[in-house]
Amino acid sequence: MASTVTQPRSTAPARQRGPIRRIVTLLGPAFVAAIAYVDPGNVAANLTAGAEYGYLLVWVLVASNAMAVFIQYTSAKLGLVTGSSLPELLGTRLGKRSRIAYWLQAEVVAAATDIAEVIGGAIALNLLFDIPLVLGGLIVGLVSLALLRVQSSRGQRPFEFVIMALLAIIAIGFLVGLFFTDTQWGEAAEGLVPRFDGAPTVLLAASMLGATVMPHVIYLHSSLSRDRHGSGHAHGRLKELLHATKWDVVLSLIIAGSVNIGMLMLAAGALRGVAGTDSIEGAYLAIEGALGPIIAALFAVGLLASGLASTSVGCYAGASIMSGLIHRRIPLFVRRSITLVPALIVLASGVSPTWALVISQVVLSVGIPFALVPLVRLTSDVQLMGVHVSRVGVKVAAWVIVALIVALNAVLLVLTFTGQV
Repeated sequence: MASTVTQPRSTAPARQRGPIRRIVTLLGPAFVAAIAYVDPGNVAANLTAGAEYGYLLVWVLVASNAMAVFIQYTSAKLGLVTGSSLPELLGTRLGKRSRIAYWLQAEVVAAATDIAEVIGGAIALNLLFDIPLVLGGLIVGLVSLALLRVQSSRGQRPFEFVIMALLAIIAIGFLVGLFFTDTQWGEAAEGLVPRFDGAPTVLLAASMLGATVMPHVIYLHSSLSRDRHGSGHAHGRLKELLHATKWDVVLSLIIAGSVNIGMLMLAAGALRGVAGTDSIEGAYLAIEGALGPIIAALFAVGLLASGLASTSVGCYAGASIMSGLIHRRIPLFVRRSITLVPALIVLASGVSPTWALVISQVVLSVGIPFALVPLVRLTSDVQLMGVHVSRVGVKVAAWVIVALIVALNAVLLVLTFTGQV
């Protein structure tokens, strides 16, 4: 009798754990991509939005994160099904001049990304150790190069583990303070209703969108999934990989989205109306005054981890874009040096680092359609995707997302050129 009772207890859990364990071993690529969603540009945009407008723009983060889940899964799916990255597929379909032009706009986006990430890391080093901004930016660049060496010498999996560890540090650093903040949950719920309050909030919304749905990781995720899992899979294996990829994307972006919303709510609850909180440095001092030096130090550590991780991922994305579109590869040290220069120039120029971060995110927002439109078109191509082609409902949702992003960018450009922002 004893054996008939205990045997099912030992075998049933094993059957239940099997699929979960298989999924866990396949996680990772989306966590690398998710780093781009919690980069220093997010910090600047979210803190500015919360400190100046309270919970008004919570809806932007929620909507952006929902879009990001959809977009990142679509990019990963493209890589898994076709065995090619988005830049590679574009490179085979565009003429020489078009490829070069497309590559140049993508490189501008990558440069804007790198400016945000290096500046954020430099600010963190300045806050923690009083290191001058230019020297801090150089240190961030060198450390990011070391992280990229992990990927190039030891493969993608160890790189994913390093990035996951940094993501955990980012989450802790940015969310701990929320537990010590008097959050107005009623106002936060009202912030889920889409609305603006003048032209500056449109600029911030575009900045938050560009910091959340980032074009360089739309290009990159198709490479990450293909490089990690390979290509040419049988139908059953491909189905398993796509299922695991859904979990990978959802889990990683739940973490990233929670960090972003938490930052805005922290600023809305603890920094609203406090003088000087329109910059990261001012927000740090306000956090230190309101919540204490330990919480402020954790915030700065989270910002540093964000800068180091995101600039590594950004450089990885730039290499993928160049290889796919113009079929050229340059050594990581050379690429890191080239992309580091604009950020160091901005740091040395005396321009407000936080304002440079916000503007860099606007550049990213303008670059989104150039990555998103071809992604939607390619995944809607039955000859390319076969049985995994996007269904009608998915196509409609994708084009609605494209239309919303393009409309927001158009309004932003009009407001900018008419001097209203």
